[in-house]
Amino acid sequence: MLLIENFIDLFVESAPWLTLGLFVAGIMKVFVPSQLMAKHLGEPGLVSTVKAALFGAPLPLCSCGVIPAALGLRRSGASKAATTSFLISTPETGVDSISISYAMLGPFMAIIRPVAAITSAIVAGLLVGKDYPPVSATPANSLSADEEDSCCASKAQPAEESLINKLKAGLRFTFVDLVRDIALWLLIGLTFAALIKTYVPNEFLIQWGDGFLAFVVMAMVGVPMYVCATASTPIAAGLLFSGVSPGAALVFMLVGPATNIATVALVKKELGTRAITAYLSSVVGVSFAFGYLTNYLVDLWEMDFLAQAEQAHNMVNTPAAYASSLLLACLMTYVLAGKVRKAFNQQSPLAS
Repeated sequence: MLLIENFIDLFVESAPWLTLGLFVAGIMKVFVPSQLMAKHLGEPGLVSTVKAALFGAPLPLCSCGVIPAALGLRRSGASKAATTSFLISTPETGVDSISISYAMLGPFMAIIRPVAAITSAIVAGLLVGKDYPPVSATPANSLSADEEDSCCASKAQPAEESLINKLKAGLRFTFVDLVRDIALWLLIGLTFAALIKTYVPNEFLIQWGDGFLAFVVMAMVGVPMYVCATASTPIAAGLLFSGVSPGAALVFMLVGPATNIATVALVKKELGTRAITAYLSSVVGVSFAFGYLTNYLVDLWEMDFLAQAEQAHNMVNTPAAYASSLLLACLMTYVLAGKVRKAFNQQSPLAS
């Protein structure tokens, strides 16, 4: 069946780069502690806002995982501007989503996507303006019970810990905890991409054009769609290769991961009305601006995204691709089976 073949092809193509991104994410988890970030984000103004955007961009946290991390930073003394900047740059991009962007969309999109995310985060922080750190600041690794139970909340590690144990903890965070958070949405994203590739004719998507209307459509699709940066990539690839303009695909990849009800509610509650206005304005406005820039550069340089993606795909030999696919499939099966088992135990009348 063509749909299954397309799904398998997309999975095999993205698996090596996603596995590499997950590995790098685990190393970063070990060597970039949240205490260090909080130390540099307490002062309001441009410097802390830029630092927050740069710190958040490579971190492998999804839309839900960034919430407890941002709360921890805010209550550790980070300014509203820095917290808002962190909330935007972190879910919009990451080492894992950059690697899969390179695999599925080519080097240009792998570069402009994080640049747009960082720019959006900085603009939002500047719009929020100056403020004072919260009075009830707590240590960076001290989170409330609710935050600790959140889907991607990090667990504090002992102060004294060997490098081997740190690496084990980081890799477990990446290949178990992080895979658990993205597995379902990655499958949904790949399924959407396969469906689009199989059943959606190019003429249907091309009718939206490559200008403002196309951007609006992608934003309207992305805003209510609770999807992480990694899972949004195969969907964007399916849209792009089915006729949607590169700029519109970029709008979807920026707006989708950064906007969801939980994050918007957090910004409104913790940071205020001004912050939520700055948040939404920067996400949508900057994504539209970079959408236009992307389309302009694509036309100027006469880019062939299919050729770029094929070149990236050819850099991975078949044994490596299938080995990564098998590893990723096993990890995803393990964590999803654990989710099903946990849900069954909670609903079972015999559960204690």
